Amino acid sequence: MERVKMAEAESLETAAEHERILREIESTDTACIGPTLRSVYDGEEHGRFMEKLETRIRNHDREIEKMCNFHYQGFVDSITELLKVRGEAQKLKNQVTDTNRKLQHEGKELVIAMEELKQCRLQQRNISATVDKLMLCLPVLEMYSKLREQMKTKRHYPALKTLEHLEHTYLPQVSHYRFCKVMVDNIPKLREEIKDVSMSDLKDFLESIRKHSDKIGETAMKQAQQQRNLDNIILQQPRIGSKRKSKKEAYTIFDTEIESTSPKSEQDSGILDVEDEEDDEEVPGAQDLVDFSPVYRCLHIYSVLGARETFENYYRKQRRKQARLVLQPPSNMHETLDGYRKYFNQIVGFFVVEDHILHTTQGLVNRAYIDELWEMALSKTIAALRTHSSYCSDPNLVLDLKNLIVLFADTLQVYGFPVNQLFDMLLEIRDQYSETLLKKWSGIFRNILDSDNYSPIPVTSEEMYKKVIGQFPFQDAELEKQPFPKKFPFSEFVPKVYNQIKEFIYACLKFSEDLHLSSTEVDDMIRKSTNLLLTRTLSNSLQNVIKRKNIGLTELVQIIINTTHLEKSCKYLEEFITNITNVLPETVHTTKLYGTTTFKDARHAAEEEIYTNLNQKIDQFLQLADYDWMTGDLGSKASDYLVDLIAFLRSTFAVFTHLPGKVAQTACMSACKHLATSLMQLLLEAEVRQLTLGALQQFNLDVRECEQFARSGPVPGFQEDTLQLAFIDLRQRLLSQLAFLGKQKLNFIGKTHPRKKFSLLTVHEKEVW
Repeated sequence: MERVKMAEAESLETAAEHERILREIESTDTACIGPTLRSVYDGEEHGRFMEKLETRIRNHDREIEKMCNFHYQGFVDSITELLKVRGEAQKLKNQVTDTNRKLQHEGKELVIAMEELKQCRLQQRNISATVDKLMLCLPVLEMYSKLREQMKTKRHYPALKTLEHLEHTYLPQVSHYRFCKVMVDNIPKLREEIKDVSMSDLKDFLESIRKHSDKIGETAMKQAQQQRNLDNIILQQPRIGSKRKSKKEAYTIFDTEIESTSPKSEQDSGILDVEDEEDDEEVPGAQDLVDFSPVYRCLHIYSVLGARETFENYYRKQRRKQARLVLQPPSNMHETLDGYRKYFNQIVGFFVVEDHILHTTQGLVNRAYIDELWEMALSKTIAALRTHSSYCSDPNLVLDLKNLIVLFADTLQVYGFPVNQLFDMLLEIRDQYSETLLKKWSGIFRNILDSDNYSPIPVTSEEMYKKVIGQFPFQDAELEKQPFPKKFPFSEFVPKVYNQIKEFIYACLKFSEDLHLSSTEVDDMIRKSTNLLLTRTLSNSLQNVIKRKNIGLTELVQIIINTTHLEKSCKYLEEFITNITNVLPETVHTTKLYGTTTFKDARHAAEEEIYTNLNQKIDQFLQLADYDWMTGDLGSKASDYLVDLIAFLRSTFAVFTHLPGKVAQTACMSACKHLATSLMQLLLEAEVRQLTLGALQQFNLDVRECEQFARSGPVPGFQEDTLQLAFIDLRQRLLSQLAFLGKQKLNFIGKTHPRKKFSLLTVHEKEVW
């Protein structure tokens, strides 16, 4: 039973499932019926379903039949109407066909036009798309063209900016195009090209400023010179109404005739007279002479490219090399001032450029780098100047060099460089300048002394008299009262030497200008140099003249007179120095002039030379003495040589009237003593072994002539018998010889004629006895 019940239940379920499927088939679209039918075929009740399906079909057919039977008449009517409509439709078809044929015929051109329009529209769309793409590409191409143009015109920094815009702004928008990829690949090469070209421009710039450093330096030094001239004008303006005498006024007061006797060179003005006619014109600056744009461009380019440090190192390295070349002086620099000027111009030009770079760039060079270069330049420059200036023997060139160094230092000081060492070196050159001046004045003094006639200066008019007084400070009331023509006691070398001493002082003062020295230092320098001139140069020149072989007594006497007047003029030289330095002689540590000592020494040397010269002249006369010591003749007058000697002494001592009294007296006493000594030596010389009374008689006459000369007072100032004392020893010796010979003769006569021994003597023998 249970099985029967289970079978019935399953049958019911199957029937219900089939019914569901049939409803799905009836209600579902034909395209989606596949899955439903597949579920039937997958089941086990296929046959029963088919039976069920057939039953359902038959049911539907019966329903259709019923429906058709119900509507049959309407169907027949419809068929009849359709048949009618078919005829009308055929007509309509024919009309449509005809219309279509006509339309096709008539629309063929339109179709062609439409095809053409279609192609045009397609082309238009393509063109529009192309234009849009080109609008994206054109800025890239324009920027690239602009880049090439900028590189062609060497506008490297704008080119680099253009390259940056091209790389970061424009190329990313069209990066998928092949030409853009080519550009992207070329960008590093273009950067390197810009770097190389800008570096090439920098090298050209460095080479250009190396060649034109002297012009830059010359311009800078002209500017400094103009500024210094302007400062001097400003400083002098308040002094116009001052009662204080200027240095130039002092020169005028004490140096009225300097122009006629000055040994100054035409170049004394030195570099201070650089193109005076252009002083009023504006001198261009370094930035006006040099185009620094290559440096700025290269610096910016390397900064943008991230290689600024590389650029800075390269620039500094190259400039150091150029500095070493600039600081290497030419071997013949010392020969002319232009050699020094060109050397200084190059150094100034170098540092003017570096100073400009320092102040117009940020960090390309720094103060430490500039200071390092300047220290090197300063040491090398000072060493070069010491070496080359030591070869210079022309004081005018040394003075011009000093002026050039001062201008060089002032120019660099304007740009902030310390120049104290240069002024210290100028003090060293000052000593060398003094030495060259001493050498030059040695020649001047030698020429003056050699060309002098050693005769008192004659003047025949008041004008000539005032001219001499203007050259040399001399006052003599008696000489002023004398009528013309008259003579000064000194010769021409006195005013000439005096003026040359002042000229030397003036030359020393010129060197001290612009050295930033105090008046005391200038005064001390002038006095020391003048003392060297007096004690060494002038003293040596006077000594050489005095010791000259062919010097005469007249010249020696005149030298003594001249040195006496020069000695008196030393106080005027002191006043001259005081007026030009404004330092009083009473100031502490003021050096005194040693002119008095110099002229005294020269005078003493001349006096000694006079004594020696007189003795030599006496010896020359005595060499003419020819005594016959065995003669029996008794002479009646003095020997000829002695008469000539006495005449020479009288004429010589007559010249001594202008000499100081003691000098003339000493010369006269020395001559008499030397004459007495020489005569004594003649009497006592070893070759004379026998003497006759006649020979002694002749010798006695000569001694008596000498004594007569001594009694005549050839030089005033001696007491009565003072000069005769020079011959007292000779007289005593002669008397003893005469007494001895007279005694021998009397003894001989006494032996032969005892009663007539005195009466047999001759009258002259009696006189001598």
